[in-house]
Amino acid sequence: MGKCKAAVLNGTMKDRAPVRNRFGYFCEEWLRNGKNRWKESTYIKYETILQCHIRPKLGGCYPSGITSEIICAFSEELRQEGLSPKSIRDILVVLRAILKYTAKYFPGDFPAVDIVYPQNPRKEMRVLTPEEQKRLVGCLLRYMSPCKFGILLAVFTGMRIGELCALRWENINLKDKTIHINATMQRLKNQDPDNPAKTRITITPPKSEMSVRTIPMTDEIFALCRKIQCLDGKSFILTGNLQYMEPRTLQNRFKKIIRECGLENVHFHTLRHTFATRCVEVGFEIKSLSEILGHANTSITLEQYVHSSLEMKRSNMNKLKVIGL
Repeated sequence: MGKCKAAVLNGTMKDRAPVRNRFGYFCEEWLRNGKNRWKESTYIKYETILQCHIRPKLGGCYPSGITSEIICAFSEELRQEGLSPKSIRDILVVLRAILKYTAKYFPGDFPAVDIVYPQNPRKEMRVLTPEEQKRLVGCLLRYMSPCKFGILLAVFTGMRIGELCALRWENINLKDKTIHINATMQRLKNQDPDNPAKTRITITPPKSEMSVRTIPMTDEIFALCRKIQCLDGKSFILTGNLQYMEPRTLQNRFKKIIRECGLENVHFHTLRHTFATRCVEVGFEIKSLSEILGHANTSITLEQYVHSSLEMKRSNMNKLKVIGL
């Protein structure tokens, strides 16, 4: 194979028109051009999707040869590999963005393709019953510690685990009785070639602008804050000092507490769903609830975080005025 042909096949030909390159070339260009616009966690997610799925299977194709049938076969191959519908959907969303980016190099000559996204089976999320929540709160109040106090905050505010891990005492305003969420903690893939560690902990602004928010405290949480408050504002809520507790460690602590309470099938994110459901049960206004949860819009709150119990449905049914009886 000649050097020129090999260069085109490998997508490294810089002195030829981009349209002569394979799809892998456009994948890398799309990733490179977006790096400065995306959050680091988003960039790493996209890079992983490209390296593990899109480039190995579609990178050798010529862009003009990518058809709806090829994408359908690609999606089916992902399904056979055991990926969940959500994971496949995430991959296809990235693929669609790259195809849209690539199309500008082929004005009027790029084939239209249909991408069929797999349907996510509706899964009813676990929500604590009022009795279970009372039992959990009782366990947390017994032998109170900074970690247990932090979990209580999650129970009564619905904050995400990464937001709780990044929360410091300076974010709690006892004068205004509010909690300000302005950071999140997560473990990301390490991109430093000089660092042998595979992952690293980062504290960054939350996932979206709407996630930066101020949450009013209930009187009970306010009283607990005054009782356990730390004078050093830089101290983390979960430890009471300058050493952080990462999400993985908090999840392990939480599992132990759940076992002690005798509860089953409860994950940390269950607390967020439970908080949203309790708010709706007492007639919380949805717009306010959406802002407290840090959602971009109310539809996310209603579709993903509000779960009607049989008791709530029965109560709503009893509000109806039955005509003719």
